[in-house]
Amino acid sequence: MTLAQGIWQQIFAFDHYGELLALVRNSLVAGAALGLVGGLVGVFVIMRDLPFAVHGISELSFAGASAALLLGVNVVAGSIVGSLVAAGAIGLLGTRARDRNSVIGVIMPFGLGLGVLFLALYKGRAANKFGLLTGQIVAVDTPQMSWLLGTSAVVLVALAVMWRPLVFASADAEVAVARGVPVRGLSFAFMIVLGLAVALSVQIVGALLVLTLVVTPAAAAVRVTASPVLLPVLSAVFAVASIEGGILLALGGSIPISPYVTTISFGIYLVCRRFGGKWARTGGVGVQG
Repeated sequence: MTLAQGIWQQIFAFDHYGELLALVRNSLVAGAALGLVGGLVGVFVIMRDLPFAVHGISELSFAGASAALLLGVNVVAGSIVGSLVAAGAIGLLGTRARDRNSVIGVIMPFGLGLGVLFLALYKGRAANKFGLLTGQIVAVDTPQMSWLLGTSAVVLVALAVMWRPLVFASADAEVAVARGVPVRGLSFAFMIVLGLAVALSVQIVGALLVLTLVVTPAAAAVRVTASPVLLPVLSAVFAVASIEGGILLALGGSIPISPYVTTISFGIYLVCRRFGGKWARTGGVGVQG
């Protein structure tokens, strides 16, 4: 076997694929839920210019998950705690964009350093360590499933409650304040929701590549439409397609899931960027940016 064939076999190997498919039923269900969450939250991440915040939260989420792994407790719960700490700090200390970016710049290396420390102290399976950085959804068990679906439901309910005022505040904060919208309270509440969404996404693609679920699908959708109805729908569809496609492709290979998810997501973005303007000019759904 040549080197190229060996690499290809590692990336795409579909021997006994039907038997393996039955083992990832939980992963496919969880992936659909998390794709929906990431796609919807990502709309506001783009509107509020928060991609850097997503990356900052993911680093402390990684630290929380690493601490949970070291202590032998639920890793999803640890990831959520870390995300909420970071989101709360950014929400409280970073009211202005410049201040927020400074806070994130302080939190990111601190969270990454803590995570590396906890992983260095952990003496268990190396695959568990690697999974926190690159994702490991192909083996979602029932307890993890409960945590993931329960937290996803909380995020979706919170978004449903605050959706209209949050859109208003994200589009024009000054006018929203004049109309009596509690902009500061909404901003903090959204940061908490964002923290939960990031913690969930870390379970799929790991802390290093979480932007591919919370930012890329919405960034692609913005290239195609400016409709307040179609934008979240397309963003969620793109995110779910990336996750489900990534799970199904990773099942046939021997490498982590994250390269598959990120490649699909990036491919969707490139297509939307290339053809978004053309669709708008030919009477499509419109384009922004």
